Amino acid sequence: METLFNSFSGIIVFLHVISAVIWVGGMIAIRFAIHYSMQDIEEPKIKLGRTLENLRRFFNMVIPAIIILLLTAIIMIIALGFKGTPLYSIVIAKEIVWTIMIVVFITIYIKRNKAQKAFNEGKLPIAKEILTPIAQYFIPLNIVLGLIAIYFGITLRGF
Repeated sequence: METLFNSFSGIIVFLHVISAVIWVGGMIAIRFAIHYSMQDIEEPKIKLGRTLENLRRFFNMVIPAIIILLLTAIIMIIALGFKGTPLYSIVIAKEIVWTIMIVVFITIYIKRNKAQKAFNEGKLPIAKEILTPIAQYFIPLNIVLGLIAIYFGITLRGF
């Protein structure tokens, strides 16, 4: 891993950072730009349909980013030799945060799929009920966690 990282450190760090930007930045865009612009749509079926489509497209973009983030994190943890150093606690904290984010993401993914099923069956109030906590709680939680993880990453790169 050390040889791999030494040979491609710029690319590995870039892929790690851009993956975090896509995931966290995408959630910020969805929650604070797209979500509010969607509120102008008065027809419930159109609003729900667009919301489900936006989330589906976001997932298509973010799932590869999460995989790349995980792989590059593993490479950097091993190659940079954090284990046994005082910085290892920051590495562990960062990985715990990303793990919680993945659990929240999986929850969002499952809820979105359930809402899609309800939507397809014409059960619009149920679809809306399933989607509401995503915007109110899950995405904001993951934004905060993502910003914390990014801060930890900057802290690690500073040493």
